[in-house]
Amino acid sequence: MTPETVEALFTRGDGSFRFARWGRPLAPVVFGTEDASLDPIKDALRATAALGDLPVAETDPEFGANLLIFFVRDWAELAGVPNLDRLLPDLAPLLERLRRARANQYRSFRFDADGAISLCTILLRMDAALAALPAQTLASGQMVQSMLLWSDTAFATESPLATVTGSGHTAARPDIAALIRAAYDPVLPAASTEPAHAHRLAARAGLLLGRPGG
Repeated sequence: MTPETVEALFTRGDGSFRFARWGRPLAPVVFGTEDASLDPIKDALRATAALGDLPVAETDPEFGANLLIFFVRDWAELAGVPNLDRLLPDLAPLLERLRRARANQYRSFRFDADGAISLCTILLRMDAALAALPAQTLASGQMVQSMLLWSDTAFATESPLATVTGSGHTAARPDIAALIRAAYDPVLPAASTEPAHAHRLAARAGLLLGRPGG
């Protein structure tokens, strides 16, 4: 977990460095999934949030819910969701871009006045690849990618997840888990555009990885 590795995880395709973590408790809501999948999804959300000691609440005072997850079979289904265009401006062009790209997932973030994450909307089109994943694995992957404002290329070639020995479940890889814990250190700012922030994150994550069970 070198500073260069950490910096790359928050450096976007245009070369800009941007880090942000949540600045408030999560208030999740899930749309479009089967009842049987809800418990493993909620368990995965809570387990991942716990990496940053991030509370999970019933409601958010500003938005009601601030982590919205939509499961659909086709992007066109989202065109009829009431008020979704208020969360995602230019919804119709966005859905067309996702359709043309044959994308199966999309995440959008909003930020508060201090730059911390205040809302995240996750769109999932359940193609064969996503449908083949257990609900717990799918939710863990999405939650890890929503805990911080990662680069748009951060996990393009390597999953942020690993299998937990003896359980068959998946969770954040040890290095990614340590980085999330480090990112939520209250001593650090909730947002930064300075690449030097990667050095502070790397130092803390390295210490966490060196601890037994870290």
